[in-house]
Amino acid sequence: MKLKALCIAVSLLTLPGVASAQGALDSLGKAAGNAGKSAVEKRVNTKLMDEGRQNQCSFKTGTAQLEPGCDAKLKKLTNALVDAKKQLVAAGVKSYKFEVSGHTDSTGDAAKNKKLSEQRAETIVKELIARGIPRNEILAVGHGSEKPLVKPDDTAAKKAKNRRYELQVRL
Repeated sequence: MKLKALCIAVSLLTLPGVASAQGALDSLGKAAGNAGKSAVEKRVNTKLMDEGRQNQCSFKTGTAQLEPGCDAKLKKLTNALVDAKKQLVAAGVKSYKFEVSGHTDSTGDAAKNKKLSEQRAETIVKELIARGIPRNEILAVGHGSEKPLVKPDDTAAKKAKNRRYELQVRL
């Protein structure tokens, strides 16, 4: 009887250890899942940024109206988002948003540039929606001249690089 009581006491003492070990395993599993999602997010964003750089549409000066000749570029951007969605789903990512961010050069009023960048990002979003990207998966954000690629943008070429939009996924 004493041996049975001793075995029960020992097993009760080890239960918290088993529970904490399980908790540690759960934490490791979560961390591995987060690392996997982070890797997918990084890979997808690298591809989307590259596609965005290669497929920039021009806007009429001071407006959010696209210049002619953007159809093929917008089709490539749409395909990039469709491919990104497939990668995210395959990795088990269920909650994400694609973000189109608009940027301007530093010429002119900062508040007007921010509004213009929002309008241009929204123009690209509307075009992507028209090509099949669900509205609830994509959003437009305007940064104006807050995040320049090139500083200072004191030449026409540098200004042109700062007038852009970028694509990325947010988990």
